[in-house]
Amino acid sequence: MTERFAHFLTHFPDSVATLSVLLVGLTIGLVAKLLLFGGLNAYARRHDSALALSVAQHLRRASGWFFPALAISLLLPLVQLPPKGLEVLRRVVEMVLILSFAWGLIKTLDVLQDLVQRRYQLNSADNLRVRKLFTQLQFLKKLVMSLIVFVAVGLVLMSFETVRRLGTGLLTSAGIVSVIVGLAAQRSISNLLAGFQIAFTQPIRIDDVLVVEGEWGRVEEITFTYVVLSIWDERRLVLPLNYFIEKPFQNWTRNSAQLMGTVLLQTDYTVPVDAVRAELQRIVADNLLWDQRTCVLHVTDAKERTLELRALVSAANAGAVWELRCAVREQLVAFLQREYPASLPRIRAVVEGPAPAAGLARSEAAITG
Repeated sequence: MTERFAHFLTHFPDSVATLSVLLVGLTIGLVAKLLLFGGLNAYARRHDSALALSVAQHLRRASGWFFPALAISLLLPLVQLPPKGLEVLRRVVEMVLILSFAWGLIKTLDVLQDLVQRRYQLNSADNLRVRKLFTQLQFLKKLVMSLIVFVAVGLVLMSFETVRRLGTGLLTSAGIVSVIVGLAAQRSISNLLAGFQIAFTQPIRIDDVLVVEGEWGRVEEITFTYVVLSIWDERRLVLPLNYFIEKPFQNWTRNSAQLMGTVLLQTDYTVPVDAVRAELQRIVADNLLWDQRTCVLHVTDAKERTLELRALVSAANAGAVWELRCAVREQLVAFLQREYPASLPRIRAVVEGPAPAAGLARSEAAITG
């Protein structure tokens, strides 16, 4: 079949024969891609397959380049071109084939990530193990992606004789070059090593709640060189990886997402502490955010004019404890206003009465005399 097709092409000019081979290869590749992904979509709809759906979603575009390039590369021996022209065409097809295959490998990582995310959910109540797994997988994914890109670009460049000669020359002076590159990239290498340390020792993880530089936020992304925090008001705080190795910070979800929160009230000395304590227990018992671990009230300070009451309550996570603290504060203030208004902070003063009349008369006489 191939010999007949090659003999048939000899009846046409070289340019027409070459164009025909390219069109046939392109058509074969696109038809193969359409058949493959059509079958995947049909299988995904019939069997509700998450794997087939993810493959069809992520690999469709990369396959649109890979399959035609593969088909054209198989048909290149049929091209009727001079040696130089054929070499140029072969190089172009090789580059497209290598780059599209690397693209497909990178999108395969997205397929694996989809499967992991479908199996493990970050929005579950107790997601400590999931956050550990996602932190390591995100770092490993970026590392593998970088290696794929590096190898693909290297293969493309090494296909050129000039680049190969340059690489040989660099190898002979590798010692000097490595010292120069090491000094120039010292900061980047330090960040890369910090990334490995964070990925496997995990002082922070994906979705951890941190307080850094006075800002409260969640870890949204960890890259090779920086960490992105999603601040509560939808801002983003970007910090280098070295920051989390060299400087202190607060991690509210290091071992568990459960937290305790405080509510401070300034009251008069006449406040009935037992009544406020009973009201606090009633408030948290009616609130679905309370996780039933902690609910206590103490007098933590006696100041010149007020008593300081501290309510300590617990909740399942940082967001819940914030909402619970606000609710407790509002309802305790309303309770004092309604039931014990005299227990709200007051300023006391002693007002002296007027001077006696006899003393005032003697003073006036002394002045006139």
